[in-house]
Amino acid sequence: MSPGVTLAADSAQAMSLVAFTAVVTLTLLLCVMTGPDRDDLGEFYTGYGALSPMRNGLAIAGDYISAATVLGTGGIIALVGYDGVVLALSTALSLMLLMFLLAEPLRNAGQFTMGDVLARRMPGRAVRITACAATLAALLPLMLVQLAGAGDLLSFILGFSSEGVKTGCVVALGVLMISYAAIGGMKGTALIQILKIVMLLGSGLVIAALILRRFDWDLGALLAAARHGSGAGPAFLQSGLQFAGSPNPRLDMISSELTVVLGGACLPHVTMRMYTARSAPEIRRSMSWAVSLVALFALVITIVGFGATAMIGRAAIARADPQGNTAYLLGSKAVFGANASTAQTLIFTTVTTAIFLTLLASVAGMILACANSLAHDVFAHVRRGLTPRRELTLARASALAVGGVAIVLAVMVQHRNLQPLVTLSFCLGASALAPALVYSLFWRRYTRRGLLWTLIGGTLGSVILMTGTNLVSGAPTSAFPEHDFNWFPFTTTGLASIPLGFLLGWLGTVSSGPRESEEQRKRYEAVEGWILAGIRRG
Repeated sequence: MSPGVTLAADSAQAMSLVAFTAVVTLTLLLCVMTGPDRDDLGEFYTGYGALSPMRNGLAIAGDYISAATVLGTGGIIALVGYDGVVLALSTALSLMLLMFLLAEPLRNAGQFTMGDVLARRMPGRAVRITACAATLAALLPLMLVQLAGAGDLLSFILGFSSEGVKTGCVVALGVLMISYAAIGGMKGTALIQILKIVMLLGSGLVIAALILRRFDWDLGALLAAARHGSGAGPAFLQSGLQFAGSPNPRLDMISSELTVVLGGACLPHVTMRMYTARSAPEIRRSMSWAVSLVALFALVITIVGFGATAMIGRAAIARADPQGNTAYLLGSKAVFGANASTAQTLIFTTVTTAIFLTLLASVAGMILACANSLAHDVFAHVRRGLTPRRELTLARASALAVGGVAIVLAVMVQHRNLQPLVTLSFCLGASALAPALVYSLFWRRYTRRGLLWTLIGGTLGSVILMTGTNLVSGAPTSAFPEHDFNWFPFTTTGLASIPLGFLLGWLGTVSSGPRESEEQRKRYEAVEGWILAGIRRG
């Protein structure tokens, strides 16, 4: 490497470090300034609906687009082409499903947490505690992935190589994320999400435009170059490359997309944003903004992913990271060439800072969702008579506890392939949370037994089936490549666990007996107008 290139790399790393420090300072200041009073529960849990529909839509999009989406989906596009594009479009479709089917009923039925939604017609400690357990089970794996990836990402950007430094980065970033959730509450994390999505989408649009300009604004030329760089020939732009080694490629792809569409829409850190709108028209407008932004970002990562393959080749991307998690950064860097100008270095620094902020904001939102559920659904309803100040203190302590557990586990698993954990989160959302929400919001006869069977059975079914996938063992890129207990024929569990979740809910309900079903029907009809249309009984 020439002295000029080395100097440019050092300059980019120094600029990134300064930008990261500035972002951390600014976001912490925002959290302190917007944090709730010591006894203001409504402000901590929902921000009192203080955001306009546009800003709330930005916050929803920010919560929905995690680092796993940016880096993971971008990498899949770069490595397998067409199948990755379908995955990116599935993320946008998932948010559309939330918008048209669940957003307004969730806003009407809920108050602070998913436990509120489920307990509106089936009150009781068992329902709330199970809802909290399902929330933790769905979000903790996703938190681990993003925390564990933080050390590798910073080492890639800043040039660190020491394992001790990587572990230190994981711990430091984890503490920072806990601070965001505990200090800022819903409003503080919303402002961070807004800043994140503006930076991420703005920098991404610039990189996408530069890539298209490099190929003379000819999308066909970009795709042809990507196909050539992939080394896979025409298969790169056709369905099936991602699941080529599967016994049933077509069914495996259907299972994967179904899991993303249903699971992404029902993850608790996304649905909690529905409770922040002041009215049904506002949540509709907020979701319109969110869907548009997510769809636009899906287009951005598609262009950047294909651009990375076209400019540096699939083999180089796989060498840097077998899962392709660095493809978005590699594509952003490659568009400037070896000798980037100061302005180009500044643009790349903005991209890296946006991804850094995405890591911080995504995990902070998940910690907040888990902390809210622990404090509100467990402590506040198990220990009656808690004052608002005491509950708020417990919510902040819960953020510390959840974040602490996530940090310890992330350090333990950071050297493994963590793709099974990402997949597991979406499988739990699709197999346990989605059936529970759909039945609770729309089925009059749904009973407490049916709800508990759905949540517990859907969760256990997903976990058991996931252990048999090739993501866990039986392949060189598995989490445990040295073992082979691969017995489930699909990469995701959705094709089996989603029907299982719905089936268990139905079986639990019909086995409850006609008397309990009739009681639940009457209880549902008493609140049906409010849940579905926001109409109170006069």
